[in-house]
Amino acid sequence: MILIDGKKIAADIRSELKEKIDELKKQGKKVPGLVTILVGNNPASEIYVSSKGKACEEIGMITKSEQHPDNISEKGLLDLVESYNENPDYHGILVQLPLPKHIDEDKVIETISPKKDVDGFHPISIGKLVIGKDTFASCTPAGIQELLIRYRIETEGKHVVVLGRSNIVGKPIANIMLQKKKFANSVVTICHSAAKDVSYYTKQADILIAAIGKANFVKEDMVKDGVVVIDVGINRIEDKSKLKGYKVCGDVDFKNVSKKASYITPVPGGVGPMTIAMLLKNTYKAYLMYE
Repeated sequence: MILIDGKKIAADIRSELKEKIDELKKQGKKVPGLVTILVGNNPASEIYVSSKGKACEEIGMITKSEQHPDNISEKGLLDLVESYNENPDYHGILVQLPLPKHIDEDKVIETISPKKDVDGFHPISIGKLVIGKDTFASCTPAGIQELLIRYRIETEGKHVVVLGRSNIVGKPIANIMLQKKKFANSVVTICHSAAKDVSYYTKQADILIAAIGKANFVKEDMVKDGVVVIDVGINRIEDKSKLKGYKVCGDVDFKNVSKKASYITPVPGGVGPMTIAMLLKNTYKAYLMYE
């Protein structure tokens, strides 16, 4: 069994981007810029936004964080997004979700210019992804494919089973993996709560991507020998031996499933670090398109 080290791959990507940005600075050129917009004071969202800002600073990108109270009007937020659509210093715009209930998330996402949609959530980005056009792919699914690429895991003709159908992970990774391209071109099954027997599908998987948000859901008897396991889940379960009173685990019973897997991602340290790395990569891509 080979452990897929997302932490290392994410660090490699940041290092590669830093080299490119350092070269831009040497040439006296403008560098990529990312603005993050946070509404309210959700502690988890604040941590995510802070991490994104630090990652940008580490590699030399321009970064700015806009934090606004949760009573900001929908129009106020839309106007703010529009102002950054027109701002040439910022090539990527990220509005941290979730938003307060009085704001229509879809309307906000659709207001972001598709040229600056580094989160890959705009309907135009999603539509291009489905039909196989070059676009911004959602960061977590893009990170999953990047792990497969960096570990040279064969995907052509392989049966990829995706557990979960969210717009953020399940649907986009399924669409990425079925494209007729290198490190894709797979036979894809999307499995979700309507399935009467999930294990019927998971046992067929050459590559299993678990993204359903249920701690340790995938057991050893649900997979075949040699399976490649990509665990996207991040769940907290009670653990009184820990100072915080809980531990973080994935959707896969790592201890037992790893005995049968050929490759597997740990949680934490697998897919998680890739999300911010791919956000940076998307921002650099937006810069190349813009400049």
